[in-house]
Amino acid sequence: MKVPANTRQPQASVAGDATAVTPEAAAAAASPHGFDGPVTAQEVALAELRRLIAAWLLHEPGARLGHDAEQLHQLRVTARRIDATLGLFKRQLSAALLQARKTTKAVLRNLGAARDLDVQLAELERYCATLPQQVRALALPLRARLESERATARTRMIRALDAEPTRHWLQTLTLACAQSGGAEPGEPAMAVMPERVIRRFRKLRKSVGKLRPKSSMDDYHQVRRRAKQLRYATECGAVMFGKPADDMLKALRRLQDKLGAHQDAYMAQNRLTALAADPASALPPATLFLMGRLAERQAHITTQARQTLTRSWRKVRGRRWKALRARLGELSESARALSEATSAGTETPSALPEPSSARASEPDSPALRH
Repeated sequence: MKVPANTRQPQASVAGDATAVTPEAAAAAASPHGFDGPVTAQEVALAELRRLIAAWLLHEPGARLGHDAEQLHQLRVTARRIDATLGLFKRQLSAALLQARKTTKAVLRNLGAARDLDVQLAELERYCATLPQQVRALALPLRARLESERATARTRMIRALDAEPTRHWLQTLTLACAQSGGAEPGEPAMAVMPERVIRRFRKLRKSVGKLRPKSSMDDYHQVRRRAKQLRYATECGAVMFGKPADDMLKALRRLQDKLGAHQDAYMAQNRLTALAADPASALPPATLFLMGRLAERQAHITTQARQTLTRSWRKVRGRRWKALRARLGELSESARALSEATSAGTETPSALPEPSSARASEPDSPALRH
C-alpha cells in the first residue's frame, strides 16, 4: 500500500514523551493479566486498561505507517476494548477515566473510516482472484477510487491521532492507571464480575429475540455490539471463570464472525451502490457492470450470514452458557460468604472457589427467530 506523502512517522510516545515502545510493553500487550488471590473489581479494571494501553503503543506505529492493514485493525480493536472496559467498570473507575470515554468514541470513528476501506479493498482483491485475467482489468478504476478514498481517510486518521485531544486522552489513561486504587479496598471482583456478565448476556439475548427475517441492519448491528460487550466482560474475568469462560468465548467469537461478515458485506454493498450512482466517479460502463456483480456477491454473503446466525446463537445460549452461568453462581455465593465472614470478623477464604458442575436456575433463552 502507498503511504500518503503527508503521513508522519509513528508516535509511540504519550503526549510528547519521547520514550519508544519497550519490549516489556509489547509483552504486556500480548499477555493476559492474572492475579494471585482475591482481587477487587478496580484492580481487574486497571490491569486490563494497562494491558490495553501497552497494546495501543504496540500497534499505533504500524497503523500510522500503513504497510500492514492488520496493525490498524488491532489498534481499532484496542480502542474498542478500552471503551468497553471503561463502560464495564464505570462504578469502579475515577472520574478522569470516565471522562476519557468520550474521546475514545471519537478515536474509534476516525480509525473506523480507514479500516472499512481496508476491508473493502481486501474483499475486492479476493473477488478479483476468482475472475479470468482479462476481466480483472475492469476492476482497476474501482480499485483506484477506493485507494484514493482510503488515502484521504488515512490522512484524517493520522491528523486525529496527532491532535491534542487524542494525545491528552492517552496521557489521561496512562496516568490514571499508574495511580493506586486508593485506600478503600473496593468490591471484590468475584462479587462484581458475575453480575456484569449475566447482565450483558441478558441484553444480548433480548436483542437476538427481536430479530426477524426482515430486520434492519441496525438491529443486527445491535446484536453484534451486545455480543462484543459480553465477550469483553467474559474475557476480563476469564482468569477466575476458568474453562467455562474459554468455551463460551469460542462460541462468541464464531457468532461475532458471522455478524462481522454480515456488516462488512452490507457496508461494501452500500459503498458500491453510492459510487455507481455518483456521476462524479466517472467509472467506465464495464467497471460499473463488474461492480453490480460484486454487489450481488455482497448481498449473497449477507443472506448467508443471516441464515447461519441461528446455529451460532444456539451454541452461545446452550450448554456453554449454562456451564458459565453455574460458575458465575459459585463465585457470587463465595463473594456473599466472604462478605458475611468479614462482617462477622471470622477467618475469610484466601482463594477463589473451584468450579463445580452445579447449574444455576435461569430459564433457557429462546432460539433465534427468522
